[in-house]
Amino acid sequence: MNELVVWLRAQFDADERIARACSGNGEWEAEHIAIYGPDLGVEVRAHMAAHDPARVLREIEAKRAIVSRYEFAAKEAERLALAGSDPEVWIQVSGALQSCVLCLALPYADRPGYREEWRP
Repeated sequence: MNELVVWLRAQFDADERIARACSGNGEWEAEHIAIYGPDLGVEVRAHMAAHDPARVLREIEAKRAIVSRYEFAAKEAERLALAGSDPEVWIQVSGALQSCVLCLALPYADRPGYREEWRP
């Protein structure tokens, strides 16, 4: 799972670089309508607004938080097991979060390095 976490963080970093390179000044939709023409349909405009760089950056932040919570839970389970304590709750929590991390990786399945064993 550590390899998935490393790979997934690299995907987040790539998405962040792209989003930061784009305009995040709140004019995202207007700029693209000017470029692509005013005849864009409502659905296309909604899609563009949903992928505003500022929104993408918030989404990346949320994904990173989930991955960090998974890592914390997995480390806590390991720490308790090594200390001779009952790690069962943390094992359950890390297992649930691991499922979430696998789901977070799925949209990146078309990128180099994705492994089929990571598919949820």
